[in-house]
Amino acid sequence: MLFSELAEKRFSVRKFTNQRVPADVIKKILKAGYVAPTGCNNQPQRILVLNTDESIDKLHKCTRCHFDAPTAMLICYNKDECWYRPYDNASCGPIDAAIVTTHMMMEAIELGIGTTWVMHFDPEAMRKAFSIPDNIEPVALLVMGYATPDAKPFPGHAAFRPENEIVVRESF
Repeated sequence: MLFSELAEKRFSVRKFTNQRVPADVIKKILKAGYVAPTGCNNQPQRILVLNTDESIDKLHKCTRCHFDAPTAMLICYNKDECWYRPYDNASCGPIDAAIVTTHMMMEAIELGIGTTWVMHFDPEAMRKAFSIPDNIEPVALLVMGYATPDAKPFPGHAAFRPENEIVVRESF
C-alpha cells in the first residue's frame, strides 16, 4: 500500500475485539519503531509491551482511555540517552518517542491492527504500576488490537483546516 493510502486509511480505533495481537505481529510493529530515526541516532526509546491480562489490568488503573484494547505499548525515552540541542538544551526525547510511535502506528495499520495514540494517562501511575525508573519518561500510549466491524473514525476525523492556515510559504 502506498504511504498516502495508508495515512488516509488510518483512524483512531476506539472499539476493539478481545483478540490479542499475536507475538509475530508485535515484533513487526516493534521493528518499525526500532528503525525510526532519532536525534543523532541515540535511540533513547524504551517500549513497554502490554499484552497480558495482568498488564492490561494495571493499564486500566492508569488511564480511562484504554478503549478496552487487548494490547498496548507505552513508548518512553531514557533521559540519559537523548541528544540535547546545544543552544537551549532542549531534549530530543519527546520528539524521538513521537517519531517511534508514529512509525509503529503506521506499521500496525499496514498489518490490519487498529490503534489509538493516547496521551491521557497518569505518568506517575504508569511509573508505579510498571516499576518505571525516574530516568525513563513515558510519552505516548499506543492502545491496539483488531477493530470491531462497527468501529469507525471520530466524526471530525476527515475535517481539515484550509491549507493556507497550516502551511506558511514565506516567513512568519
